[in-house]
Order: sequence, then structure tokens, then C-alpha cells
Amino acid sequence: MSRPTGATLTLSALRHNLRVVRQAAPNSHVWSVVKANAYGHGIARVWQSLAETDGFALLNMEEALLLREQGWKKPILLLEGFFHADELALIDRYRLTTSVHSNWQIKALATATLSAPVDIYLKINSGMNRLGFRPEQAHAAWEKLRALPNVGEITLMAHFADADNADGVTEPMQRIAQAAEGLTCPRSLANSAATLWHPQTHGDWVRPGIILYGASPSGNWQDIASTGLQPVMTLSSEIIGIQQLSPGDGVGYGYRYRASSAQRIGIVACGYADGYPRHAPTGTPVCVEGVRTRTLGAISMDMMMIDLEPCPQAGIGSRVELWGDQIKIDEVAQAAGTVGYELMCALAPRVPVTVI
Repeated sequence: MSRPTGATLTLSALRHNLRVVRQAAPNSHVWSVVKANAYGHGIARVWQSLAETDGFALLNMEEALLLREQGWKKPILLLEGFFHADELALIDRYRLTTSVHSNWQIKALATATLSAPVDIYLKINSGMNRLGFRPEQAHAAWEKLRALPNVGEITLMAHFADADNADGVTEPMQRIAQAAEGLTCPRSLANSAATLWHPQTHGDWVRPGIILYGASPSGNWQDIASTGLQPVMTLSSEIIGIQQLSPGDGVGYGYRYRASSAQRIGIVACGYADGYPRHAPTGTPVCVEGVRTRTLGAISMDMMMIDLEPCPQAGIGSRVELWGDQIKIDEVAQAAGTVGYELMCALAPRVPVTVI
């Protein structure tokens, strides 16, 4: 494509980040979470770089079948389970592991015709109040599942709502202990934050997601600065225009920025239709040829304006990093009032992706 906007995926960073996870949880197996098309990176592009994982965890059947069709033979976990009873035929055929979070799913398993038992992740509501059985319901659900010929190994599964805080797993772990009392079973509890910061949660399987892609589960890059995690995705473009402002001149839609003095600005070929956050305010960091600077005014559909005063050497064609090694995606997300997860997942289909 002639337009200079593009994303680059560094697969060596992905392999490195998986090693960081294993160092953080050396006694646990690893579910590498690749839901949302591998957090916007593309399952087909990246799964082989995670082939040293013990299993892949994802959301929907299409993603699971893609992995099987591309040759992945080890475990695949459906994090939200099956949405309709007729999906059990595919779970059976492709030997998938499914979470179970509702009584209707147990009933569906009881009446399904399967070639062999399927492994189950029994989901416990640890206080987040999304999916799962409350602790006082867990034993009854367990007994129902254990009695079914269609059910193989049962693993206890939970999730943490606040694991990026120091005491964020204390109460959920109490709920999980209540649910698991008297049960002898494997456990899978730890998300990215718990994997890094709460070793008491690791159990038999950890489920890292965002940290595999080199961003922070807390949204603050400093929280993972000492871990060695590396960004996988770089979004970059080029300066395609230069404007010289006079004092009082406005910039962009709504004139959300006005120059207080004479100022040189650059126009960059990237906007919210590429996945850059429209609500990123003036001051959101960018990097021009290795020099940090900032956005100015509103982000347009296809363009943004940036301050060139810190980088007088910049001109037409100068490379601009929107996020990557020099500008962490968490920095952009923080400025825009969102999280790195959303920015990764929002990368637009029109942005060409280069894999290195």
C-alpha cells in the first residue's frame, strides 16, 4: 500500500514474553490467551510463535477451529464455554476443553451424544459477578458433572477482577477456597496480573493474556518495566504535511488546540479509522525519528497533528511511532483514558501488518 501507516509484529518478542511467563510461574502449565484474534495481532500470524505453550485459551469456536486446521494438536480451552448445545458436537470432534458456568450447560452435557468424555473447566464466581457458580453452588455443580459419562477431567476455574492491586486477590481467594473445600482437582485461576504479582494464585494452569503481547494488565507501563516484557506490536506512520502556525492559529476539528506562539507542526497519516483513539487529547506522546513529542488538537479519521518544535530535523517522510518500543501502548492508552487491551483490539483491518 502507498499510504505509510502500518503495524509491525515482532514475533521474537512474543516468544520472549512467554519465557517471562514461565519464569514467573515455573510450576504451572500455561494457557496462552489468544481471544479477540490474539488481542488484535491475528491468531494465524502469531500462534506458531507461542507453540511452546501448553495450550491456547480463546473465546469462540471459529478461533478454536482455525488453530486445529492450522495444525495445533495440544489443548484448547473455550473460556466462555459453549453458547448453544449443538456446539458440543464440534467440541467432541475437535477435542476441545470447555468451561461450564451455568446449569443449562450441565444439562446439555448430560443429553449429548459424544464419542469420548470432554474435559471441563468449572467456573466459579469469585466476586466479579460475571459468569460462574457462586461458592455455595460449586459442590452441587461439581457432583452433577462428575456423575456424567460425557465429562472427563474437571478443573476449577476462576477469574480476578482486581489482581493488579496488592490485596486484590485476598477476598476472591477466600471465595475460591470455600468453593473448593473437600474437592481434589486441578485449578486455573491466575490471569496476567495474578501471574506476575500473586504467586499464591498460580495453581496448575495460569492464563496470561495481555502480558504475552508486552503490555501491562494494570495499564501502567512502569508496573512491568522490571519484568523484561517486550512490546509485540508497533504502530507507525510518516509525516505527510507541515504547517507553520502563527500565534492564535487553531488546529484540527473544533480548534481544540491553539498556538500561543509561532509553531511548526506535522500532519501524520494515521487517525481513528486506523485504530488510534479519537479521544486521545493534546499531549498524547508520539515519537518522531527517535524524539518524543506530542499530538495537537483532535484526532481526525485519517490524520493527526503533532508538535515538531522538539524535533526541528523532522520533515516530510519522517517516521512517526504511535506506539511500540519507544512509546508504550499503555502510555497512549492512559492519555486517552482507556487501556492497552482496547487499542490492540481496535487495530483497523485497513492497516497493513508486517510480521518480523
